[in-house]
Amino acid sequence: MEKATFAAGCFWGVEAEFRNIPGVTATAVGYTGGHTSEPTYRDVCSHRTGHAEAVRVEFDPAVVSYEQLLDEFWRLHDPTQLNRQGPDVGDQYRSAIFVHSPEQEEAAQRAKDAVQAHVSRPIVTQVTPATRFWMAEEYHQRYFEKNGVSSCRIPNMGTASVGAEAE
Repeated sequence: MEKATFAAGCFWGVEAEFRNIPGVTATAVGYTGGHTSEPTYRDVCSHRTGHAEAVRVEFDPAVVSYEQLLDEFWRLHDPTQLNRQGPDVGDQYRSAIFVHSPEQEEAAQRAKDAVQAHVSRPIVTQVTPATRFWMAEEYHQRYFEKNGVSSCRIPNMGTASVGAEAE
């Protein structure tokens, strides 16, 4: 098994989408990329921790490749929005790929460059080494499943929408 970590706005919907991909064996939502130990949701929302809401994905590379997970990441959000996704605003909603190896870093940068070639606005997604992943509170884990929510999709999000502007 391998790990991948992505931040693409509110982690509830991102987690649900990744969990449904064949070959993904586990997902968790949490906080990473900041400087505060053991942050809570309230801490992260204060904008003083530096953490992003993120999803840790464990996957079987024999079934799903890291590149396929990257494709899903770009589809799930608008990587041209700085510190926001739709109505969710703040540095905790930034777009980031937290890489776990040099190979992931190379693949993430190639994917970012490929997406950038199809959009006119700058991609603001950070590609940065993975740091400690702090699990979010239990009520955030599998939030959609626990609360009977099917989606929090915001219109005009994702690579298809972003790519359409280049036409």
